[in-house]
Amino acid sequence: MTATPRAIELMTIAAAAADSKGGEDLVALDVSGPLPLTDVFLLVTGRNERNVVAIAGEIEDKMIEAGAKPLRREGRQDGRWTLLDFGDVVVHVFHEEDRMYYSLERLWKDCPAIPIQLPVSGAAARGATPA
Repeated sequence: MTATPRAIELMTIAAAAADSKGGEDLVALDVSGPLPLTDVFLLVTGRNERNVVAIAGEIEDKMIEAGAKPLRREGRQDGRWTLLDFGDVVVHVFHEEDRMYYSLERLWKDCPAIPIQLPVSGAAARGATPA
């Protein structure tokens, strides 16, 4: 199984929202094979607790605008690891230390990465190199 076109579209919207608020080290994983309830995990790092909260808020706003209904959200108040579940896409916004500690990329290393296309005004404008 592979992620649906709608899941990839929503992941792209979430990634652009994260990037617009300074989200770093964006990684999208196609988890549709091992997980029957979702297609994509999007992992994002924030620089500090306030940044994690801002990133999560922007993602939620843009996903709702795109017609994706938030099914569940956890951890937003603490600003360390926020989980936003939109059904086809689950977004994990981490504080840098928590991302390294939980290392979801390692846990899901058998799942293929999905290329993320960000708007030029985002990472490219800040001098980042595409992955």
